[in-house]
Amino acid sequence: MSELIPLKAMFDGLKARLAALRENPESGMTTEYVIVVALMAAAAIAIVAIIVAKVTAKANAIQTG
Repeated sequence: MSELIPLKAMFDGLKARLAALRENPESGMTTEYVIVVALMAAAAIAIVAIIVAKVTAKANAIQTG
């Protein structure tokens, strides 16, 4: 499932930022930043769902005999 690699990388980056925030609580994220990250995650999930649907449709259209 190589199409999930960018999504995993994005979430790994987010986890690293959250870990850094726990170490220094005074450097908090703004609400706008959190909303943008959430929208990017939702967009990535939607893109993966679209790709999976298209690949599945193409695979089902292949005649095998």
